[in-house]
Amino acid sequence: MNTIAEIGSLLVLAIWLMVPVALFGLAGLHSWLQNPFKQNRCWHIADRLFLGAMAASVAVGAMLVIQAHTAVVDSTVTAVGNRLGLYPDGVAVWMSLMVAFVGWVILRYADTYLRQDPGRDRFFPWFLVTVASVLVLVFTNHLLILAGAWIGVSLSLHHLLTLYQDRPQARMAAVQKFIVSRLGDTLIVSGVVLLYLQYGTFHLPEMVADEAARAEGSVELHWASIALALAAVLKCAQIPFHGWLIRVMEAPTPVSALLHAGVINLGGFLWLRLFPVFDGFTAGHLILLTVGGFTAVVAILTMMTQHSVKHALAWSTCGQMGFMLFEIGMGAYTLALLHLLAHSLYKAHSFLASGRTVVVSGGGSFPRASLVRRLAWAGGSGACAALILFFAPWIVEGNPVFAALLVLAVSAAAMGIPAGATNRLRLRLAGLAVGLVPVYSLLHMLVGPAVPVHAGFELPPVAYVLGGTIVAALAVLSLLILIGARYRVTRMLCTHFRQGLYLDLPFDRLTRALAAEALKVPSMFRRVPHHPFRLEEKS
Repeated sequence: MNTIAEIGSLLVLAIWLMVPVALFGLAGLHSWLQNPFKQNRCWHIADRLFLGAMAASVAVGAMLVIQAHTAVVDSTVTAVGNRLGLYPDGVAVWMSLMVAFVGWVILRYADTYLRQDPGRDRFFPWFLVTVASVLVLVFTNHLLILAGAWIGVSLSLHHLLTLYQDRPQARMAAVQKFIVSRLGDTLIVSGVVLLYLQYGTFHLPEMVADEAARAEGSVELHWASIALALAAVLKCAQIPFHGWLIRVMEAPTPVSALLHAGVINLGGFLWLRLFPVFDGFTAGHLILLTVGGFTAVVAILTMMTQHSVKHALAWSTCGQMGFMLFEIGMGAYTLALLHLLAHSLYKAHSFLASGRTVVVSGGGSFPRASLVRRLAWAGGSGACAALILFFAPWIVEGNPVFAALLVLAVSAAAMGIPAGATNRLRLRLAGLAVGLVPVYSLLHMLVGPAVPVHAGFELPPVAYVLGGTIVAALAVLSLLILIGARYRVTRMLCTHFRQGLYLDLPFDRLTRALAAEALKVPSMFRRVPHHPFRLEEKS
């Protein structure tokens, strides 16, 4: 091993590791300090730590690229990282860069947003603990530490969701989330133990390297895949466990941004990290494909019928997480990682700018062209996208289901043509929609090398049937929702989808009863007129 390369790798990886340690320490220091001036200095120090985390992530990524292109047999960065308990690979670099950037943006927003808020002093330490726990989860190569960080994220997030102790509905929703999280914790610990029984180690690199231990039909791997899939379903707020996500909106906007842009993505990261230890398509993949696909269809259609900005964003998160798990179930790991990164950035911006969105929407919107004209342009754009994918199937890895999904996305993007637009403007909008295909191709090429090799992954016929059915259902039902109030059937459809088809009620009633018992408060509330997120006890 080259001595200079080893020293450089050790220095960069040590900085990478020290960032979450420093965040934990800073959280404790802020809680101990009583001087407001010194507490404000902690905010500035945290700002610099996040910038340092981004710089260290870029440096680690650069070292991995150099290592890959110099054909070094003795992988210096990987070997040094293994000695430090780290797993420096492409997935970890992209995730840590995203987590540090989103955390930095939310921190700067919250510094102003919570300036006169009584919950400011409680927000800061628990925010740092949450982000630091996520970074530990991303960095570690030890599954017990990963499981511990998973649990730590949900426990620290609970304190953020209950930042306003005087709001009973916020506390109720937070306890419902707490119950769901504890179920997820039990499942992830069970999955880790089952993997240990299969491989005889908790170290992920040893599991990945131990090809001989991947016995086809292993009972431990079968049940581990099921446990980890259900843990991801619970963490990503999938149907029917999604009710809490719609109800935790009374937390401050920075907390909502942290939850929807970061924490809720961890179910997808769990599988992006652990899929190499499984042998091809497992029962867990089938669960992710089915539950994720069904959730995506219901949540996206429900989002289309919402009037509240925050409710629409919450349903959007639920649906996007469904798509991400659907992609993992179909074996499209690169697409899932790209989806995770893009969704985090998009949703952080959406929540932090939600107030401006409300103001803009209050001024009215551009009238849209007739449905027939919009469908014609959407169909033409979709046909162009399909033609591109026919001649370049490698863009979607030769998967017809993802080709159909990308064509549907292009068609949906072309549906927003306003009334009175000139033909030149329509062509330009349609061109932008079709441009999603090459843009996706470029992003796929950029992120693809970060994902471990999975060339041997083969989908069974049932996966193609389920995937095709889900995409077809989304296309047909979306069209019916667009028709809206024109027919009685579509009006009824919109009415029921506006409530999410009531699929959250059984599990919500159970967790609400448990939460009411835990909090010793009434389990039913009534909505306050003209305040869609405020509820009070029934008289």
